[in-house]
Amino acid sequence: MRHTKLLLIIASILLASCATKELLVPKKGDAPVGVDLSGDWVLVGTDGSNQPKARDTRVYLFLETGKVVKATQTVDGMFFSYNRSIVEEYRFGEHRTVRIGEVEAERVSGWEGSAYVVETLDEDGARLIERWKVNAADQMNRSVMIVARGASLMSMTQTFERVEAQNH
Repeated sequence: MRHTKLLLIIASILLASCATKELLVPKKGDAPVGVDLSGDWVLVGTDGSNQPKARDTRVYLFLETGKVVKATQTVDGMFFSYNRSIVEEYRFGEHRTVRIGEVEAERVSGWEGSAYVVETLDEDGARLIERWKVNAADQMNRSVMIVARGASLMSMTQTFERVEAQNH
């Protein structure tokens, strides 16, 4: 009996150590021809939910939001300014470590078709996925998901309309 318990404990440890770690897949580094997300955008609607469980993940710290977003697209990257106070910088095709205080995460960003995608993975395996795309009505859609252990903890889509540039 004792031998069986010891074997079960060893088997459990081995199985746990063989568990597959979440991986991020690098994205394309070149912007598609004719795709430019640049502009001043104002939030006009949000669909979806922001479940409280998403806030319990470390990756939630990396989620920025705002009613006004200024997107600047360069040859090498994207800049998103939220409410003219917080600026996020991304390099096309990047794969790097990002930090907020002592919280560390892995990030990839780049292009999937005409959408700019940013994925951030925390140390616990929770993933923040942001997808930015201009639709046929010249609105910008931002879909945001937080997924952990195969379960969706948060899923929302924000719709932004382009506004004239504000010079303040």
